[in-house]
Amino acid sequence: MPKPLNYDEALDRIQRMFPDHEVVVYDGDHGQESGIIEASDGTAVASFRLTLKERSDSAIPTVKKVRIGAVGQFCGMPGDIQAFEQSQSDPVYLDYNATTPMDPRVLQAMIPWFLAPSNAGSRTHIYGQRAKEAVETARRQIADLLNAPPEEVFFTSGATESNNLAILGLAEHGLKTGRKHVISTAIEHKAVLEPLDRLRQLGFEVDLAPVTRGGFVEPETIQRLLRPETLLVSVMHANNETGILQPVHEIQQLVAGTDTLFHTDAAQTFGKEVPALRSLKADMVSVSSHKIYGPQGVGALLVRRRGIQKRPVQPLFYGGGQERGLRPGTVPVALTVGFGEAARLAGEEWQSNRAAALQIRQQLLNDLNGIEYQINGDPERSLPHVMNVSFTCVDSEALMLTLRDQIAISNGSACNTTQHQQSYVLKMMGFEDERICNSIRLSWNHDESAKVAFHCLQSLTTYFSSFADR
Repeated sequence: MPKPLNYDEALDRIQRMFPDHEVVVYDGDHGQESGIIEASDGTAVASFRLTLKERSDSAIPTVKKVRIGAVGQFCGMPGDIQAFEQSQSDPVYLDYNATTPMDPRVLQAMIPWFLAPSNAGSRTHIYGQRAKEAVETARRQIADLLNAPPEEVFFTSGATESNNLAILGLAEHGLKTGRKHVISTAIEHKAVLEPLDRLRQLGFEVDLAPVTRGGFVEPETIQRLLRPETLLVSVMHANNETGILQPVHEIQQLVAGTDTLFHTDAAQTFGKEVPALRSLKADMVSVSSHKIYGPQGVGALLVRRRGIQKRPVQPLFYGGGQERGLRPGTVPVALTVGFGEAARLAGEEWQSNRAAALQIRQQLLNDLNGIEYQINGDPERSLPHVMNVSFTCVDSEALMLTLRDQIAISNGSACNTTQHQQSYVLKMMGFEDERICNSIRLSWNHDESAKVAFHCLQSLTTYFSSFADR
């Protein structure tokens, strides 16, 4: 248990958390006092409550616990209190890097295909022909965002399968040609790292390039690792935990004109970094639907042809020959149509979405002004809608538990495990254990600026725990 604090020491702790602010204490009763924290212009930015330990000698009481929260949570004007109570109805979702809710327009496009017989492989009747046309329309919509011919887009169940297909699908080619060296980075998603582990078991040599404290790999690091026998270089476009963009264009240029293939996991950037992906000449690109407000359960792998050379990627399983033999199985028409519609909307709206996300980011930074925090990764290289941040002396697990009824956030990849593990991404960036344990990932969308800003201000500027000495 934390030891009680001297009354003045407790107030001093609050003051140090909010430099250039005024700490105003109001009278309380029943062993508690409350107050507000005001900015220089008199605007309340937070409220607090002191739980007191009364002394029998009538001296100044000691403080057992200090809690800081939203304006109106512990103290404030009647309107502030009412606004806070209304804000508690539903938590705000700030975990868009994990998955996005489906756009209602996408759902409307999908509904007819749930209700009608739809198998794109049934070419002998009108239902199959219509389904095939719908699938090919979706293929074109996705190819357009990648500046690629539609025939180079292969549907999968999601980016995880796409990554497995891109990496393990090259194993046979690598073994036949003797090109058994692969390069990737230490901060890739598990959907890349674990297939690479499988390649190791098959006799391949895998080099994982280190990254900087800014969260990105230097192209020179990749260049030093390249060999004549390098089969594949796989580098994600943006990291899922930090949102830091990787120099994929520069890395692709390193292998241009050689027999080395380049793959990028673009699950976090497809439909968002549109010009960058359209200009990237990667041999393979993995993308996913549910990151761009489409349905879960469908993704794609772009496999570009190199002239007249035979495609080196081989299927991972067999039976049916769909997707030109690379990925057998009945194509889920409704999901594919939804993916295509989500891609179409992203292509039309990415600029306005980006501007809105940047506005939210700036508002969030303004809201956090005066609080001790550290952004994990180079903010100049970050996606506009993502921020990985560590709050001083605030354990992320405790923070998420305390705020679970207000905001939905995470402290890492939603795809890793149901058990919390320390972020290997932040570890590879060179951060100390405490900073990693204090980190959370905020990722937002483009149309909730007022709601997101309100909840971030009302929740993430709070220091909720007792001030235990460390």
